[in-house]
Formats: sequence, structure tokens, C-alpha cells
Amino acid sequence: MTIATADLYDERGEELDSLSLQFHDIGGHVAFHGPVRTVRCHRDNALVKRVLGTPGGGAVLVIDGGGSLESALVGDLIAASAVENGWAGIIVHGAIRDRVPIGALPIGVKALGSNPRKSAKDGVGEVDVPVEIAGVVFTPGAHVWADADGVLVER
Repeated sequence: MTIATADLYDERGEELDSLSLQFHDIGGHVAFHGPVRTVRCHRDNALVKRVLGTPGGGAVLVIDGGGSLESALVGDLIAASAVENGWAGIIVHGAIRDRVPIGALPIGVKALGSNPRKSAKDGVGEVDVPVEIAGVVFTPGAHVWADADGVLVER
């Protein structure tokens, strides 16, 4: 069961940070939550693919792609792998591709937009480090909630 972010904020207030960026809801689940895992990468999704190919245990992968819309960090095959491995959701500070197939998958996916261009596969980036997106810090292990109203994370 997922609690609405607006209700959660009413209950917990300043214990939570609210992400002001306006993400598109792309996955088959609009509402999702779980412990934070992170990847920081720029136009290179090898680490994203590797992490989402491991057991997720209901976690949410927050990908800091620097807000780049120049190439996609998640496509339908990577999102399907996340479903198979038990991830609750993916939040992409960047672009995805394969919007329609991802929309049919039972996973939450939020992203800034889409671009059919694939990204590099060199493995450049960092895994499970604190990432800051629009002034909000996502620390691995903190809890994140997302729904149609937005994204909240524990401070």
C-alpha cells in the first residue's frame, strides 16, 4: 500500500524534502516507494544496467544524469530487467527511451523526458553515493516516495 505524497507531507512535514522538478510519469505504476539506491552518470548507462540487473528488494534507483536530455539512460530492456529483479521504481534526472513499452511494465519510472538516442556503455560514473538533484539530496538507504504529485525523500 502506498500513501499519497501530499498526505505524507502533511504528516511528516519538514522531515522530508520535496523535489521541485516536474517529472513525467512513464512507468506502469505512477505511485511507488522504497529505499534509495543511486547512480551518478552522464550519458553512459552501463552502471544503470548493471545495478538494475541485480536484486532490488523493492528499492528505487535514483539516477543523476545531470538533467541531460541528449541521450537515454533507461530503455525498455533495462526497465524490464529492473522488474525481473524486484525494483520498485526508477527516477531519472535525465532522459529515457521506449516510453510506450516502459508504460506497460509494472514499475514506477519518472524522468525529465525522452530521447531515442542510446547512451555510451563505458561504465563511467558512481554507484551508491549521495546525489543532489535540484537542491534535494538522495542518500542511499533513505526512503523515497513518488506519485502523481511528486517526489519526497527522507532528510
